Amino acid sequence: MLRAIEWIVLGLGSAAAIVYGVRRHRPARIGPWLLLAGAIVASAAGDVLTALNRPRVADVCFYAMFVLVACSLLQLTRAGAVLVDRARLIDLLAFACSALLVVWVFVIGDEDPIGDVSGAYVIGALLLLAVVARLLVAVGRNISAVLLVIGAVGVLVSDIVQPLWPGRLSESGFVVLYLAWGAAALHPSMVRLTEPAEPRQSPWLARWATLLGISVATPPVVLLIEAVHGTVGDGVVIAVASAITILLTITRLTDAVSLNGQALTRERGLRQASAALVAAADTKAVDEAVRAAIAQLMPPDAVRSIVFAVDDRQLTLEAVPGPEAGPPTRSWWIEDVDSNYATLVCPLWLEPLAVARPSGGALILVGRRDTLTAARDTLGVLAGQAALALDRISLVEAVGRRDSDLYLRAVIRNSADIMVVIDDDQRIRYASPSLRELLGADDLPPLATLDDLVHPDDRDQLRQALRSSGDGVVFCSLLRADGSRAMVEATYRDLREDRLVQGFVVTMRDFTQGHESDEQLPQRDNLDELPAWVNRRSARHKFRY
Repeated sequence: MLRAIEWIVLGLGSAAAIVYGVRRHRPARIGPWLLLAGAIVASAAGDVLTALNRPRVADVCFYAMFVLVACSLLQLTRAGAVLVDRARLIDLLAFACSALLVVWVFVIGDEDPIGDVSGAYVIGALLLLAVVARLLVAVGRNISAVLLVIGAVGVLVSDIVQPLWPGRLSESGFVVLYLAWGAAALHPSMVRLTEPAEPRQSPWLARWATLLGISVATPPVVLLIEAVHGTVGDGVVIAVASAITILLTITRLTDAVSLNGQALTRERGLRQASAALVAAADTKAVDEAVRAAIAQLMPPDAVRSIVFAVDDRQLTLEAVPGPEAGPPTRSWWIEDVDSNYATLVCPLWLEPLAVARPSGGALILVGRRDTLTAARDTLGVLAGQAALALDRISLVEAVGRRDSDLYLRAVIRNSADIMVVIDDDQRIRYASPSLRELLGADDLPPLATLDDLVHPDDRDQLRQALRSSGDGVVFCSLLRADGSRAMVEATYRDLREDRLVQGFVVTMRDFTQGHESDEQLPQRDNLDELPAWVNRRSARHKFRY
């Protein structure tokens, strides 16, 4: 009775440690750890029943323990988990299970020294050890994975030694199992075992398919051989091995069908998005096409928000990879306070076409980390297609603006009117020849702005006028090449929303051309709008008379 109480304390304590570790560390998926806690409870119940001398009921608990452990490991190694690809692991496990069955039935099973050892338990423990060892190899130096391996080794040793030499010492492997698995859940590294990873589909090769088929066919063949030669003495072992191989085969086929379905969904979504992006004529149409594609590619509740910014100036993110991060990537992560959520940033630029649209931009999604991780490559491709569509639209608009500028230049080449076309940042895109004549310069400096031509006293006034939306008139003075000033009346039109212009069109009228400056001053009602130096000259002129 005392031994039964000890098993109860160990089992419940280990299960409670796992539940506490899940609540404390909040892994991406809690299902595998809760199944592991259930397996610990089932194993403890089997040990209690064994201590109370009820072996048949205890066997049921031990089998339930292996089923729960198998379900937990299937969750830990599913597509998008830390293993990335478990297809080869499943094929090797199925073959190992069949090989162990053959060895147990035809080589070891009839030997007297180990006749009391349960073949089903040993096969299950070996497969458990193989899976957790593969997990350890996948995650590297991970304390939780090491503790899971230690627990699996303890189970295997006790399953072999305990039937041969019953006693507390031979049962210590089960104690190691409870302590190690409970400690594995308490360590912070347990979160790493359920972190999402990008799934990778393995090609279906004939040799692996043949190996899986042989593994499934082995248990029935062993059963047939035993039935032909007389009494079936290893029926339980054969049934367990057959159930394991069938479960592994179904899991393998389910993974293949699921990954193939996901690939078809991604291909269909990207094909439809590509067609919509090719037909898009403006930025709004590109935005709508991208959002429609994301709605088709992603589960409805997986994404919290979507930001489609076509200009880096619209972004406030600071977690952009620096030059030390190496070559630019198609996407990067920004961590969230909640470990289950994250922000995925996919830049909207293509290096060969960066000159066509240097403003950049990004597609930013905030949602569940596991879903975004699984769709990261797809979203990167979608962002690249959107960037290509935006570059195409920018190039078409640039060609249209060039043709418009050429037409404007041809029309007003011999006109005395001064006309300037400036971008949103006041950079001069086109200036009529009469402006160069007014300034007395052969040509304007490369990448010159309107600020460079205006007198410093009038720059703030000009910036304030152009910063506001709409049309208007501003009086300012330009600096000639010889240092003198030319007072002009600048009438500007805000055509930034016009697809062919996308800027300001400024028409200037020179007040001083062919006359004295004081004779061509505007009416006194407009003096408040004039440059400061003109107001001072007007005041002196009025005082003189």
